[in-house]
Amino acid sequence: MPQPKYRKIAVIGYRSVGKSSLTIQFVEGQFVDSYDPTIENTFNKMVNVNGQDFNLQLVDTAGQDEYSIFPQSHSMDIHGYVLVYSVTSMKSFEVVQVLHDKLLDMVGKIQVPTVLVGNKKDLHMERVIKPEEGKKLADSWGAAFMESSAKENETAVEVFKRIILEMEKADGNAPQEEKKCAVM
Repeated sequence: MPQPKYRKIAVIGYRSVGKSSLTIQFVEGQFVDSYDPTIENTFNKMVNVNGQDFNLQLVDTAGQDEYSIFPQSHSMDIHGYVLVYSVTSMKSFEVVQVLHDKLLDMVGKIQVPTVLVGNKKDLHMERVIKPEEGKKLADSWGAAFMESSAKENETAVEVFKRIILEMEKADGNAPQEEKKCAVM
């Protein structure tokens, strides 16, 4: 049995987009309905993806805005990023773009393992960001894209499994089904 791989993931986005709800749903399997602004929380969880155990450390960050100074701690020793916006908030969609730019400036790379998450997809009547808009933005970053609802455990789990796959891909450890070979 291979050793578990340690991976540190930062969950970043505008305030009240559901970063904590998404993280707590994944770690504890429960939806927290109350809103209590986060300063910063760290959660640990073991998860198995494609037969490999991962010891995840999730950094649930304070809500950022376009004027926030990107904390250096959010770029040091971080293996992957979950950037979250709310599908009900144009402001959060704009801010997540600024945060991505600041993130790249801070880490000094043109690309980092990232999943862009459009959260609160269950709020159909309040939606202002179409799935296609999120997908287009993620594609422009070379990032994965998902919509989720922190109320639904299934999508929360998928978000974190997806960032693991993105980190593995960046490390050159793409899952078997993605490796294709053609002999000409």
